Amino acid sequence: MPAIDIGRICVKLTGREAGKKCIVVDVVDKNFVLVTGPKQLNGVKRRRVNINHIEPTEHRVNIRRGEVDEELLKALDEETQNYLREVVKPKS
Repeated sequence: MPAIDIGRICVKLTGREAGKKCIVVDVVDKNFVLVTGPKQLNGVKRRRVNINHIEPTEHRVNIRRGEVDEELLKALDEETQNYLREVVKPKS
C-alpha cells in the first residue's frame, strides 16, 4: 500500500464526495491531511480529511506543499486530469 504523502492521489471513502479522487496537498498531523480535487476539476473541495476516510492509489503528482488550486491545475497533464474525473464505485 502506498504511503500518504504530498502529491498522492487518493479516493475518498466516506461523505458526500465518496468515490471521488483527490490529491493530498499537505499533511496536518498523524491523523489528518489537507486534500483538494481541485474543485473546478471534479468537485472535491479543499478540506482537512481523516486519513481513515481516504484510500491512497499508486498514482502521484509532483507538487509542492500547500500548492494552490490554480497552480495544481497547471501541473496536471491531460491524462491525470481524466484520471481524477473518474468516479470509483464505493464498496457496499
